[in-house]
Amino acid sequence: MSIFLNPGRQTLSEKIELSRHSLHSKSTYQNITQSNLKIVKMNSNRDIAILVGVLYILAAVTAIIGFALYQPILSDTEYIIRGSANEMQVVWGAFNELILAFSVIGISVMMFPVVNKENESIAVGYLCFRLLEAILIIIGIISLLSIVTLNQEFGKTVAPNASSYLIAGKLLVTIHNWTFLLGPNLALGPSTLMMSYFLYESKLVPRFISVLGLVGGSLILTCALLVMFGIFLQVSAWGAILAIPVFAYEISLAVWLIVKGFNSSIVYSSFSLK
Repeated sequence: MSIFLNPGRQTLSEKIELSRHSLHSKSTYQNITQSNLKIVKMNSNRDIAILVGVLYILAAVTAIIGFALYQPILSDTEYIIRGSANEMQVVWGAFNELILAFSVIGISVMMFPVVNKENESIAVGYLCFRLLEAILIIIGIISLLSIVTLNQEFGKTVAPNASSYLIAGKLLVTIHNWTFLLGPNLALGPSTLMMSYFLYESKLVPRFISVLGLVGGSLILTCALLVMFGIFLQVSAWGAILAIPVFAYEISLAVWLIVKGFNSSIVYSSFSLK
């Protein structure tokens, strides 16, 4: 009789069942949403890995090309008064080094959110050292392009003072040589050590790559200090030998990130949305 007398009224058991169903549906929706968001996050980390790998390779290639194209201006002490024939070669060298500087900045910016999730101190330190490296590279570019400009002015000037131009040219080359040491060697050492330590602890890439980075970062930093104190020249057999491990680390890391990306299980557990 109560059913007919109160057709819109629910019994207590019906209310409980409806509440359970509502909670179950809400929980299921939240789980599905969280899973979808985690998948999106993992795909984002995969994209970051590929981009960072490409930037590492781009940085390595442009560094080598830039240094090779700079040879007329670095090897000829009188380039500033007779180097107009190689002007475009030097400009192309500067262009490659600009790409190098932008690649270094790109790597640090793209890796910052990845590292920052686990270790804020390393993330900030790595970003600062890589930005310092890029700034020093750009200062070196400016110094050599200034020689190109002075060479053009030398050709336009009537009865120029050649000795003054030669002194200015030598000074600018010296500035480039110091930036070449302090940037791609001295600043690169600590940034490589920090990133390698993070990768070793987080296990985002195989341990052998991280260990190679720890060795390479230590050796390139040692190399920079030995060159600074005049033990040997930066462009020498010892300089090349001590630079090989960090070069191998960057190339192996780049290839791994492009082909495999970050360790998916670590990404899922450590980099899931909170």
